[in-house]
Amino acid sequence: MSGKLILIATPIGNLLDISARALETLKTADFIAAEDTRVTVKLLNYFNIKKPLTSYFEHNKNNKGKYIIDRILAGETCALVSDAGMPAISDPGEDLVMECYKNNIEVSIVPGACALVSALAISGLPTGRFTFEGFLSVNKKSRFDHLESLKNESRTMIFYEAPHKLLRTLKDFYKIFGNRKISIVHEITKIHEGVLLATIKEASKIYENKVIKGEFVLVLEGIKNDKSPDEKVTLETAIKMAQTLLKKDCTISDAAKQISKITGFSKSDIYKGLIKG
Repeated sequence: MSGKLILIATPIGNLLDISARALETLKTADFIAAEDTRVTVKLLNYFNIKKPLTSYFEHNKNNKGKYIIDRILAGETCALVSDAGMPAISDPGEDLVMECYKNNIEVSIVPGACALVSALAISGLPTGRFTFEGFLSVNKKSRFDHLESLKNESRTMIFYEAPHKLLRTLKDFYKIFGNRKISIVHEITKIHEGVLLATIKEASKIYENKVIKGEFVLVLEGIKNDKSPDEKVTLETAIKMAQTLLKKDCTISDAAKQISKITGFSKSDIYKGLIKG
């Protein structure tokens, strides 16, 4: 009988944020797969937990993934942790979870700290609808393609960013999105935790004159819909807009995609409307 994989959220700063259930699960698991064993061992030592550790990160996930799967299939329970927060979120643990389901392995979770949700909650920006965009690519083309795809996004957007790339990202945001509101949340739950709610331009000026250290979550305002309720686009209108694009030699798929970005209606609904029409 096979064992199982348990995802365990670890503190994103303050070690006391770990749950009693997480500690108990770490104690009872057969082994722990960690993004960086040097980081995880500090957490384990703080709570006097002694367990075998194996590394699992982006550059060894293929070989180590098979090793972990084989051990679970042999009957062991593996606790998966990242350096901070929830494993499998912008993290190679995503691949391990997928492999477990391919091998009919049970996957369970011990929830807890997550930087993106924590940052959103204290951002001062709308929280009802949001999109998590993770880390931006270091490749210039991929980076701008990613940002361009979000130009008409009406939901609040959340990004992770490293300190040495913060100013560059703010400049890129200004080029693509203009001077929108942004909440820069850094060092969540740590001694120097802080939130800066400003415009992109104001934030850039502030950080140009600061020593930039720590971990950052950027919460960006979505595009505003200034239309009155009577002017809001209906699905029927969105389909008519897409039909206009078809007359300009645009494919059905591309027309649905473009109008979806502008109106907020799903691409599939617009596509279905075009097919029926």
